[in-house]
Amino acid sequence: MPAMSAMPAPSRRTLLTAATATAAAPFLAGLAAQDAYAATAAAKKDNFLTNTALYADPSVVEGTDYARRYRRHAMFDDDRTERHGFAKSVILALHGGGIEIGTSELCLAIAGYDPESLAPTSPQGPVYDYWMFEGVRKKDNGYLHVTSTNCDDHVARSLCASSLNALSLHGCKPEQADLPSGTPAVLVGGLNATLRSYLLAEFKAVGIRAQDATGISDLSGTAPDNIVNRTMLGKGAQLEITTPLRESMFQVNTPDGRKKDQTQVFRDFVDATRAALQRLEAGQKIL
Repeated sequence: MPAMSAMPAPSRRTLLTAATATAAAPFLAGLAAQDAYAATAAAKKDNFLTNTALYADPSVVEGTDYARRYRRHAMFDDDRTERHGFAKSVILALHGGGIEIGTSELCLAIAGYDPESLAPTSPQGPVYDYWMFEGVRKKDNGYLHVTSTNCDDHVARSLCASSLNALSLHGCKPEQADLPSGTPAVLVGGLNATLRSYLLAEFKAVGIRAQDATGISDLSGTAPDNIVNRTMLGKGAQLEITTPLRESMFQVNTPDGRKKDQTQVFRDFVDATRAALQRLEAGQKIL
């Protein structure tokens, strides 16, 4: 029997292709058939089952009722001798603008951009891809809410499917987490247990009350169809931020005020979140 030749070591491209293929199966399955629980819950709570349904409705107009914003950073590696980095994480605000106030500004700041000017806030620090859906009505923006498990925006899904990590920002009431009314807190969910642990530790370090949300059904973020878990690794992290905590982040809680005048609580929250993401990415190596 002839001797078998040694198998060559897998290349970085091979590993990326394998990771993408592994993630593609559940991703494509999710496109074909959505989770029954998610569909039922959305039908009860939302006016639109999916983003696609919302975009197709002539009664809501982009630019008047809602807006979409995203940024995908251009990166390339043309060096034959050195390896260069690639974008690993995306930040999401699925219910930005007037739907869950403060999440648009947090999304931009965590991604590394000034919420008003959109200028990079730290030239030396990392900037992340981001995607936002925002209610821009003068009132009744909650009408535009689409639950996370039913988010089918093509750009959002593309960004998540091509990223190792995703972090989504949401607003909730303290009562949804069985907390006393008026409690400023962040509930940390999602399927990425490592990122959850980093976020909990970093929030604690800056004095922000945080707790694991995986045991709270409405806030857990653990459904595989949740957009934040539709990454290459099939897992992400979800932050549900109570209304009192979000209100404490802005000196003037209006659309213009939130862009311009953030408090130290806002800055601490952003710094803690970015620190957790950097810890996670530091341990993610593709050879």
